[in-house]
Amino acid sequence: MEFEVTRDTRNALLKRREVDFELRFEGPTPSRMQVTGKLAAMMNVAENTVVLDTMKTRFGVMELSGSARIYDSEEERNKVERGYLLTRGVPKAKEEEGA
Repeated sequence: MEFEVTRDTRNALLKRREVDFELRFEGPTPSRMQVTGKLAAMMNVAENTVVLDTMKTRFGVMELSGSARIYDSEEERNKVERGYLLTRGVPKAKEEEGA
């Protein structure tokens, strides 16, 4: 996966960075968790402070463009972000069988 940040701006009021990126990949489209992990590693931040907003692919092209927000802390992220964005892309916990 080749990762390229196309825009990185600071939003001091909401204590976050707003990032646009492009990702080139081979094979199937990476999951939201893989993209979040790669972005966190590249930006040298914790994964729990990154919120992946959009991921867009085009037919026939192994390229993805998207946007994300990187907060200063997990508490700031929880104050500002909508709940569905925090849980989107997270694998569901398996329910216990036989219950």
